Amino acid sequence: MQGGALAERWVRVRSRLRAEVGEAAFKSWLKPLVLMGVRDASIRLGVPSRFMRDWVIGNYAERLRHLWSEEAPEVRGVEVVVLPPSAGPSTAARPAAAGAQGDSEAGVAPPAGTASAAAIQAARAQDAGEAALDARALEISAPLDPRFTFDNFVVGKPNELAYAAARRVAEAETAPFNPLFLYGSVGLGKTHLMHAIAWHLRLHKPRKRVIYLSAEKFMYQFVRALRTKDTMAFKEQFRTVDVLMIDDVQFISGREATQEEFFHTFNALVDHNRQVVISADKSPSDLEGVDERMRSRFGWGLVADIHPTTYELRLGILQAKAEQVGVTVPLKVIEFLAHKITSNVRELEGALNRIVAHATLVGRPVTLETTQEVLHDLLRASDRRVTIEEIQKRVAEHFNMRLADMTSARRARAVARPRQVAMYLAKQLTSRSLPEIGRKFGGRDHTTVMHAVRKVEELKTSDSSFAEDVELLRRMLEA
Repeated sequence: MQGGALAERWVRVRSRLRAEVGEAAFKSWLKPLVLMGVRDASIRLGVPSRFMRDWVIGNYAERLRHLWSEEAPEVRGVEVVVLPPSAGPSTAARPAAAGAQGDSEAGVAPPAGTASAAAIQAARAQDAGEAALDARALEISAPLDPRFTFDNFVVGKPNELAYAAARRVAEAETAPFNPLFLYGSVGLGKTHLMHAIAWHLRLHKPRKRVIYLSAEKFMYQFVRALRTKDTMAFKEQFRTVDVLMIDDVQFISGREATQEEFFHTFNALVDHNRQVVISADKSPSDLEGVDERMRSRFGWGLVADIHPTTYELRLGILQAKAEQVGVTVPLKVIEFLAHKITSNVRELEGALNRIVAHATLVGRPVTLETTQEVLHDLLRASDRRVTIEEIQKRVAEHFNMRLADMTSARRARAVARPRQVAMYLAKQLTSRSLPEIGRKFGGRDHTTVMHAVRKVEELKTSDSSFAEDVELLRRMLEA
C-alpha cells in the first residue's frame, strides 16, 4: 500500500469518524491520532499517552478496524501505540507518506531480532514517561504509616473477613474482587488494612503503580485540575494506576462534580481489571448524599464489615502493643483496659501509650492503681457512655409510653414518633451501626432507622417545641 494512497484513505476514515461521533468527542479522542503506517496487515496509529491509547482501544478500535477494512480490504486490524514525547503529527506521519524511502519508513516492521534506533528511542521515552507517572503517583499518594502492616494487625472474629480480603488483594496478581469495600466505625482498623495493602505491594510488587489517599485529597486534586484546566493529566494519572485506594469515601457525599469524576475513574479502572479498594464508615447502601449509581458500583465486589471489637480482640491488641513498645504491663492492667475501653482501637492504644509514657517519665511501675489515676478522665467518659437500652427507657418515660412499644410492631403516631426519636438519639449518641440499631428496635431494617433520623432532623427544623424536647433528652442522657 503506497504512502500517498494510505494518507488519502486516512483522511476519509477521519472524516467518517468525525461525522459519526460528533465534534466534541472527535477533538478529545480521535483528532490526536497519528497515522504511523502498516504492519502485518494492521494499521498502526499513534497517540500521545498511555491513557489515551487505552481509551481509544476500549471505545473506538473496532469501529476504526471496520472503516479501514472498507477503505482497504487487506487491512485486518488496528494497532494503537504510544508516541515518544518528541514525536508530533508532522514527524510521526512521515513513515506513512514517504513510501519510497525504504521498508521501515513505509511502516513495515524490521526483521525479527533487530531494533531500529527510533524504536529504541521510543521504548526509552515510554519507560521515562512511565517512570514520571510512577513518581507522580508517589507524590499524590498520602504517606504510609510504617506501623500499619499485616504483621502488626491483630486478627479476631470482628475483623477476620476484612483482613483475609485485604491480604488476598495484596497478594493476588489480578483483582480477585473489584472493588474491595471496607466499612466500620471510627478506629476499628480500616486505614490500617489499606496501609498494609500498600506496604505489601511496595515491598513485593514494586512495579505496580499504587495510589492511596483520602476522598478529601482526591476531591482537592480534582478541583485543582479544574482550576488549572489540566483535567486530562488528572484523568491519565488516576485511570492508569494498578491499584487505587480511597479512604473515607463518605466525604464525597453531596459533591456532585467529584462524584461524577470518581464514578468514571472507578469504571475505567474496573473495566481494565485494575484493583480499587474503598473504605467508609457505613455500608454502600447506607451512604447518604452519594449517587445511587455509585452505591450500586461499590457493592459490585466484596463488602467487608469490620465489627466493634470483642473483649478477646481488645486483649490481644493490648498485648501485641505492649510487646511492640517493649514495656512489661501486668496482665490485670491489660484485662482492666480491655473491659473498660470498648469504643475503638485508637482509644485503646492511646490509653496504653499514656500509661507507658507515665511509667517511663516518672519512673514508677505500671500498676492498676497508677492506671486508674493516669486515665481517670478517659475512664470517666467511658463510664458515661450511653446504651441503646438506656435511650429507649428514657424516651419512653419522657413520652409516657410503654417500653415494650419501642420494639413492638405498632405504628400509631403516638408510638411511632417517640420510637423515631429514640432511633435518632441512638444514632447520635452511640457508635452502633444502623443495622445494629434496627435490631435493637424489634429487628427493623436499617432503612427504617435512616428514615427515622431524617424525619427527626426535618421536624427539629420546622417545630421548635419538638426540637427542645429532643435537645432536653440528649442533655439528660449525656449528663
